[in-house]
Amino acid sequence: MELLAGLTAQITYILPYLPGFLRSALIAFQIAMAAIVVSWACGLVVAMARQSQQRPLRWSAQFYIWFIRGTPTLIQIFIVYFGLPSFGLRLSPFTAGVLALGAASGAYVAEVIRSGLNAIPKGQYDAADALGLGRIDKLRFVILPQVVRIIVPALTNEAINTLKNTSLLSTITVVELTLHTQSMIAATFRPFEFYIVAAILYLLMTSILAWFARWYEQRTALVL
Repeated sequence: MELLAGLTAQITYILPYLPGFLRSALIAFQIAMAAIVVSWACGLVVAMARQSQQRPLRWSAQFYIWFIRGTPTLIQIFIVYFGLPSFGLRLSPFTAGVLALGAASGAYVAEVIRSGLNAIPKGQYDAADALGLGRIDKLRFVILPQVVRIIVPALTNEAINTLKNTSLLSTITVVELTLHTQSMIAATFRPFEFYIVAAILYLLMTSILAWFARWYEQRTALVL
């Protein structure tokens, strides 16, 4: 009974703070969705460059992947937010966060896409050539639809990592879920309750992404 009473008291204490937590969680989710779109676009371009016959494109893509995978995401965020103003490009914390997380994730997405491209049988390329399709139409109508079905699980994992990495943006004053949680703890000295709330909200958001990925896999399986 004492445990139940204590739990009820904690929930009652937390309830007035929930709207603020939900708003900050929504900001984190919005940043993650924008960064995921950026990472997919960036990853596709880099994967194509990595497969290119042009050495400058191939080497540039390899350097980008090497640099991103070899440096911490937090350092990359600082480079975008604090470094770009040195070149006259000032970005808001939100925009800098989206670009930094998108670029950081894009290197991993590029490798995922490249592995998917390599998994497509050569006969599919030959069949597309036999139909007289150009390079763009070949990718759009034949290759990429098959690649997407293969790489959905890996893309989902990377999307979830991007969502969790939004917590790093608290270091550049983006008031997302982690920074809001830290502010509430500083004001109330109740770390346990508020970190639990933040963890639950992150779990809900990552579960939404995982559910959507499973739904898409089932949908494409039915089509096949």
